[in-house]
Amino acid sequence: MITASALASRLIAGGAPATAEELIDLLRHAPREELYAAAHRVTTAFAPKRFDFCGIVSARAGRCSENCKWCAQSAHWKTGCESHGWIGTEACVQSAADAEAHGVGRIGIVTSGRAQTPDDIDALCDALRAMKAQTRIHLCGSLGLLAEDDLRRLKEAGLERVHCNIETAPSLFPTLCSTHTQEQKLETLRAAKRLGLEICCGGIIGMGETDEQLVEFALALAEIAPASIPVNILHPIHGTPLGARPFLDEARILDSIAILRLANPKTPLRFAGGRARLSDDTARRAIYCGINAGIAGPLLTTPGADYADDRALAAEAGYDVDQELRNHYFNSAINPSTHQ
Repeated sequence: MITASALASRLIAGGAPATAEELIDLLRHAPREELYAAAHRVTTAFAPKRFDFCGIVSARAGRCSENCKWCAQSAHWKTGCESHGWIGTEACVQSAADAEAHGVGRIGIVTSGRAQTPDDIDALCDALRAMKAQTRIHLCGSLGLLAEDDLRRLKEAGLERVHCNIETAPSLFPTLCSTHTQEQKLETLRAAKRLGLEICCGGIIGMGETDEQLVEFALALAEIAPASIPVNILHPIHGTPLGARPFLDEARILDSIAILRLANPKTPLRFAGGRARLSDDTARRAIYCGINAGIAGPLLTTPGADYADDRALAAEAGYDVDQELRNHYFNSAINPSTHQ
């Protein structure tokens, strides 16, 4: 079988993408430092110079009808998760302004629940218009399952990117959620793409996936070809069906990031949930293996990484993260590829 170094050379040269068989073999047999070095070479060849940060605003939380086994916001589980209704336009604008002040280039409005009612869409459009008028930050939404007509209205109000994770391998998803399907998520993503919206799509590692399923997940993302892949590490929460699982060990975290990078050579891999539980040393190694973007500031039900901490680690790795350059970031006409 191919070596990790040979696969990296092929990918950098524009050759055939990695196959499932190659990735499984590397995951099981490649010396770890060789696997990580190969992923690092691919990252270095394709990553933008800027480490891309985004933030989120929890605009509606808890009381979700869906039974996702990993999620503290599901009404099916007793987790003590904070619940609140729609926070309103003013709070969304303030969150956007705060993120912008920290040099963050994009913010996502995140709402719990399966989908949006017509009134919800009205409120979201009002918030998007106000955020667009009062800040220069790029606007994303993580809003559940969305129909094309609703996506069109949101885009007209200022939405630029849609976030909808496939969460895990197609073969594993039905064992973790039965109230909606991965195909329904894909329908939302396809509708967004038809409208010219960017796509942010990733998932969670550490939910019991096998080697084959980790590779299946990585290649499913490659087929979707999102503009950004959030990499969450399961933060087991008491009360959820996955609450007793251990936090994923360092080696498996790094293995997963390396496989995601080799399967998705050019797509930013973004630190997301679970990042705050990593030591700085593990975070450094994750950046070496392929992480080149992050979510900073408050998350949903778990702590997020501090803006300054991840900025310092990214700068140490050689990325441009100088807050003074944020005005350059907003000028997409200069280099649109830096907005991935």
